[in-house]
Amino acid sequence: MHADGPLQGQPLRSRIKHRRQQRLVGTLTVLTLVVFACVNDRVAGTGPFATANSSSASSPTRPEADEVAAVPDGPAAGAEGENGGTGDAEQEGEAEGADGPTANGSDYDGWVDPASSGNPWTTEVEGLLTFRGNPTRSFYGTGPAPAAPEVLWSVPEGGGFCGESSVGGASKTWCGTGWTGQPSVWEDDGTTWVGFGAYDKNIHFLDGDDGSDLIGAFDIGDIVKGSVTRDPDGFPLLYSGSRADFHVIATDRASGAAESLWSMAADEVSPTKWNDDWDSSPLVIDDHLFQGGENGQFYIVKLNRAMGDDGLVTVAPEVVFNAPAWDEELLADLAGSGSRVNDVSVENSLAISGDTLYFANSGGLVQGWDISGVANGEDPIRTFRFWAGDDIDASIVIDEEGMLYVAQEVERASSSERNLEVGQLVKLDPSNPDDPIVWSVADDRGMWATPAIAGGVVYAPTDSGRIVGVDQESGEILWEKDLPGPTWSSPAIVDDVWIQGDCNGALHGFDVSDPRVPPPELWSVQLEGCVESTPAVWDGRIYVGARGGKFYAIGDA
Repeated sequence: MHADGPLQGQPLRSRIKHRRQQRLVGTLTVLTLVVFACVNDRVAGTGPFATANSSSASSPTRPEADEVAAVPDGPAAGAEGENGGTGDAEQEGEAEGADGPTANGSDYDGWVDPASSGNPWTTEVEGLLTFRGNPTRSFYGTGPAPAAPEVLWSVPEGGGFCGESSVGGASKTWCGTGWTGQPSVWEDDGTTWVGFGAYDKNIHFLDGDDGSDLIGAFDIGDIVKGSVTRDPDGFPLLYSGSRADFHVIATDRASGAAESLWSMAADEVSPTKWNDDWDSSPLVIDDHLFQGGENGQFYIVKLNRAMGDDGLVTVAPEVVFNAPAWDEELLADLAGSGSRVNDVSVENSLAISGDTLYFANSGGLVQGWDISGVANGEDPIRTFRFWAGDDIDASIVIDEEGMLYVAQEVERASSSERNLEVGQLVKLDPSNPDDPIVWSVADDRGMWATPAIAGGVVYAPTDSGRIVGVDQESGEILWEKDLPGPTWSSPAIVDDVWIQGDCNGALHGFDVSDPRVPPPELWSVQLEGCVESTPAVWDGRIYVGARGGKFYAIGDA
C-alpha cells in the first residue's frame, strides 16, 4: 500500500477544500460533454454517448437518491470492499488521489484491511464519521491544524445543552457534552455537517461554518454520552444510543426534522446485566451494524438499507446475532467486588481489524470474535480472551500489524492484584493468545481516555491528568506531561499537533513534530467547564463540547 497516507499528505485535504468547486466543475463538464456528444452523434450517427451513461463522465460524488434507489440494498449491495463501498466509491478514491488504504477502498478480502489503521474509514463520504474515525479507532481527522485558534462560534447562545437524568435513582442536572462525546463531521453537497448528542437529550445537526441548525434536533429520550456514527456508505442515516434506547435516524425527511426509523431497547434480549445505557459508538460495514450495550450484550444487526421509490432512505433492521459479553469464568473472578460483579457492560466502541471484532467490558475482559462468516449467516466465534482485571471503558485501538492497545481503570479492590500484574496501558498481541502482553505501563489512577498512536508513539491520558508518551514498539516511557485532571478526553493528533482537553476547561495544542521529546505547547483555548469529550478535527477546525453546557467550533480567525 501507499506509504504516505492521507494524514501525512496533501490529497485528502485538497479534496475537502475543493469539494464544492469540483462539484460545480464536474456539472459543467458533464453538460459540455453531453453537448459535444450530441453534436458528434448527429454528424457520425454513432459514438460512445449513444449507449453510455453520461454520469460516468462527471466528477465522482456520493450517489444521488435516484441512483441508489436502483440498487435493492443501497450502495452496499454487490460491494467489493469490506465497508460496503460500491465500484463508484472505489473509482472516486482513485480519481481524487485517496492515498493509503481505507476501510472500503483497498483490495483486501475481508471486513477491514489491517493496513487501513490510521486512515479514513471510507471514500464514499468525506468525514470523521464515528468515534476515532474508523473501524480500528485510529483516525483523528484532517488538517490543517489551527495555528492560533480561537472560538469561532458556540451554541446555544444563552444557557446550555442541559437535561435531568437519574443515576441510581437520584436525579441530577447534566450539561454540555461528556465522555466520549466526539461529534461526527461530514461533507454533503458543499456543506459541512456536524452531528453530536448532548446532555439535553437531543441529537443536533449543525452547519460547521456558523453553528446554525441544518435540520431540527432529534429528541432521543435521555442524555447521550457516547459518540454518534454517520453512515459511511452515503445513506442519510445517523446511528446513536442514549440512556433510553438505540436509534437509526434518517436525516432526509421533507419535514426538515430528523426521524427515527428503528429503535432497540436494552431489555429486548436476554440475559442482560447492569443498565440500559448505549455509550458505544457503532460501526456499519457491508450493511451490518456492530454495537455494544451497557446491558452486557453485543450485537450484529443487518440493516437492509435502501432508497424508496419516493427517494427517501429506508431500513429494515434484523438482529442477526447477539451474545453476552461476559462468561462464568469472569463472574467468578469478579466475585469479591460486591454488586459490581454484574458490571460487565460494554461502554467502549467495538473495533474491527481483519475478520476479528474486538471489544472489552467493565469487568476487564478483552475479547476477539471471528466474524468472517457473518455475511453468510454464520455466527461469530470467540477466538481471543484476556482478562485485564478492571473496568475497561476506553476503546481498543488496533495498529496495522493487528496489535491491540488497551487502557484500563483502577477501581476494583477485589481484583487489584490482577490489575497491577497487567498494568493500565497494555499492548497485546492477539496472535499469541496464551501470552499476549507485549509491554505494559503502570498508572495508579488508571485510564478512561482512549489512547492515540502517531509517529511511533502512544499517547495515553490518565485519570489524574498525567499523560504519557510511550514508544509504540518497546513500551518505554519517552516523556510525561501533567494537565488538570481528570483527562478523559481522548487525544487527537493531526499535522504534528496533539490536541488535548483538560478538566479546567482548556483545549491545548502541543507540537509533536518530534514525538520522542517532551512536546512544547503551541496554544491553548479556554472553554467553559471540563472538556471530557473527544475533539473532532476537520479541515482546519476543531469541534468539541464541554461540561459548561456549550458546543464550540475553534479555528484560526
